[in-house]
Amino acid sequence: MFFKKIKESLSKTHDKLVTGLNHILGRSVIDESLWEELETLLITSDVGVETSSLIIKNLKKQSFKDSEDLKIGLINEITKILSPYARVINNNQAKPYVIMIVGVNGVGKTTTIAKLSKFFINNGKKVVLGAADTFRAAAIEQLEIWANRLGIDIVKQKENADPAAVAFDSLQFAKSKGHDVLIIDTAGRLHTKTNLMEELKKIKRVLQKVSPEYPHETFLVLDATLGQNTINQAKVFNEAINATGIIMTKLDGTAKGGVLINVVNSLKIPVYFVGVGEGIDDLEVFDAKSFAEGLFE
Repeated sequence: MFFKKIKESLSKTHDKLVTGLNHILGRSVIDESLWEELETLLITSDVGVETSSLIIKNLKKQSFKDSEDLKIGLINEITKILSPYARVINNNQAKPYVIMIVGVNGVGKTTTIAKLSKFFINNGKKVVLGAADTFRAAAIEQLEIWANRLGIDIVKQKENADPAAVAFDSLQFAKSKGHDVLIIDTAGRLHTKTNLMEELKKIKRVLQKVSPEYPHETFLVLDATLGQNTINQAKVFNEAINATGIIMTKLDGTAKGGVLINVVNSLKIPVYFVGVGEGIDDLEVFDAKSFAEGLFE
């Protein structure tokens, strides 16, 4: 099922890569010009200069009997890059399992939180949301709409309330009511002079005063349609709050799906989930092999 969904969501990236790949591999000789064209194809598909160079370098060390064999080798190389960073959430985690969601506005954080909540609900978990993006009234309202649709609790305060206070209250509520999972939304941009990264650090500090283990996960939501800009976003957030994992959204709306390979290879941050559509169930646990095959098969 994952392969079918990932292949469908990667259709735009897949079409670009396969069209270019078929043209490049249409020749009978694997020579230097072929390697150059293949590297260019990867770079223009947002795989990145350094990552594309690494893939070509590793492929050159191998011998391939024909172009189809080379394509299999390409899939295997990308799988090798991604596999060490494919993560699955342990269903026997601590209770409450606290997840902090970060990312700039517009990447699909709120929808991703709803999808993540549904994922846990499907796994028999009791979920509560913490509306700590208090700088946008719309953010609180949107999160509350999803909470109501999903039939789960939400902890909120008024607009412009202290986000760290909301996070703290959410944690206390989750502990008192026996929730399995607490998902905390955070701001992606502030309308004050306060630095966003300092605000996120403050939320973490307040949670860690309750227990050093909190939050158990800090998921960085990235938008695949932004291509190389996702790298810059990931670097800034990771330097500030040490993201434990990535959720890549909107793979179905772009030909830039190769950027996920670049993010992983550049920053060594695990990928937990990928968004493969607009539906509430269109969040899939990341699988490296299926992703690589979805790009090229």
